[in-house]
This record gives sequence, C-alpha cells and structure tokens, in this order.
Amino acid sequence: MKKLINSPESVVSDALRGLAAAHPELRVDVEQQIVVRADAPVSGKVGLVSGGGTGHEPLHSGFVGPGMLDAACPGEVFTSPVPDQMAAATAAVDGGAGVLHIVKNYTGDVLNFRMAAELAEDDGIQVQQVVVDDDVAVEDSTFTAGRRGTGGTLFVEKLAGAQAAAGAPLAEVAATARKANELSRSFGVALTSVTTPAKGTPTFDLPADQLELGIGIHGEPGRERRPMMTAAEIAEASLDAILGDLHDNGDPVLLLVDGMGGTPLLELYILNAEVDRILRARGIRVARTLVGNYVTSLDMAGCLLTLCRADEEFLRLWDAPVNTPALRW
Repeated sequence: MKKLINSPESVVSDALRGLAAAHPELRVDVEQQIVVRADAPVSGKVGLVSGGGTGHEPLHSGFVGPGMLDAACPGEVFTSPVPDQMAAATAAVDGGAGVLHIVKNYTGDVLNFRMAAELAEDDGIQVQQVVVDDDVAVEDSTFTAGRRGTGGTLFVEKLAGAQAAAGAPLAEVAATARKANELSRSFGVALTSVTTPAKGTPTFDLPADQLELGIGIHGEPGRERRPMMTAAEIAEASLDAILGDLHDNGDPVLLLVDGMGGTPLLELYILNAEVDRILRARGIRVARTLVGNYVTSLDMAGCLLTLCRADEEFLRLWDAPVNTPALRW
C-alpha cells in the first residue's frame, strides 16, 4: 500500500488538522471529530447536520459553510460517527429554530443519528431527520436496509441548505430535503477496488479486464460484473438504470457526474459528453451540471451518476449562494 499518510490509526485526525489549517472559516474539533462553520450557531436559522464515515471527501466536511451544512460529523474510515459526536454537533449549530439531520441510508448512520436526535431532544432541541436513499442499483445490501444513500446526498444538502439560509422554518426545510431525495436517483460503476488504510490491500477482487455495475461507495456489491466497457456504454447502462426508476414529470434535471476518487477529470468529462448526448436524445434537458469528485470512495476508480428532477423552486435553491470548501458560487 502506498498512501500519503502518517499511520493508518491517525488518518482522520491528521486530515482534520489539515482541513482546519486550510479553512479558518471552519471550527474543527479534532478530538471530537466535529466540523462546524465558524459563525455557528446562527440565531433563528435552522441548523443542518450531516455525517458518516470518512473516505467520501469532500462529502460531508467539505460542504460545511453558508448555504449548505452547519456541521459535519466524520467517523473513522467507512465507519459511522457515534451518537455523542452527532449530539454535540447538533448542540453547536442550534440557533433556536431546530436542527435537520441529513442521514445516508446505512444501518450504523441511521441508528446513531436516531440516538443523537433523542439526546438532543432531551436537551430541548427540536430535531427532524431525512434519510437519503437514492441508489437504484440495489433494494437491499449488507450495509443497508433498503437503498443506499450516495450522490443524491449532495443535492439534498445544497437544496435544503439554501432553504434554511433563506430563513425557512424547520418543517419547510425538512420537506425540501425529503422532496430532493424523492426526486434523486444514482448509479455507481467501479473500475477498481478501494484500498482502506487499515486493511492495506484491495477490499475486493476485480479483474483488470472487468468492471462492476451498481457498486456502492464502500465497495458493496453491485448488480453484475461485465467485461470492460467504453464510456458510452457505461453512460448508457447507468442512465438506463436511473431513468427506469426516475419518474418523468417533464422537469429538467440537475446532473452530477461524480468521480469515485481515483478517476481523472479527463475521463469524467468524456463520460459527461456521453451522458449529455444520451439525455438529449431522450428529450431530457440538463439544467445544471457538476463534474468532479464530490462523493468519493477513497482511491476507487469509477464513477457515480446522479440525476435530480428540478422544478423552478429547486433551480432557484440550487443557484442560491453557497460558500463551502468544496462547493461555492
């Protein structure tokens, strides 16, 4: 294993120290593993908290800032944060209007955020939760009960974050988050395995001449393995899976062409060209596009496509100002 680390045991704390050094606009508690926007809590504003195992950067710590999350709880690599950690983050961002927990659908995250909400409510903080489950590749896996939460998390965090920044009450922010999840669908493809620092060897075996369709962001099994495909074929297979499940209500889409951490931007733009061509041929208008590494799986080569149906309200929320380490306009 060749990785730019000091030791497998200190990966998360060392990365958080680096995040703090680069972004003084964030308040980083390395010991508790909590990242909070420096001006939190914002009085009268709904706070947004998300989190999960590290290894998916910039999700979630990179999305903390005005217009998106108020706090993130990074767990150990591919491991859920703990309830006390989540409860502390919730208390840190409560400005008196309540807090929304945005939770990817993995068993540990769901259970621990539920316990954290109970702890926060014992302290008098109003909490609502939305569980993101946008992955169409599986209905169940060993990591989840139901579909997995993947790229749709970015859309949920951005749209709900804009709603909260505009001063909407907790129920309205939660409703926007749930609607964003309902209108988002994702599908992932792995070209290589991921190697976690603790294990030091590939998590699963994927022959050099094969790929896996429908992979999860921790390397959970997908739908099937096939011989290596072209970018056009990968785009076609991924969009077939997504559009077979995403209701066509006539609205355009927000598009995320996401790298898994080990794929060059050059290849992601090649993929985006094919995605754009196919969507145009099917009469689907792409209103906004993001291409890059936003929801990753450490060093895995591959891609994740996510579409979110976007009406005028969603487009307004998407275009609203955001200022985080990884997303800003």
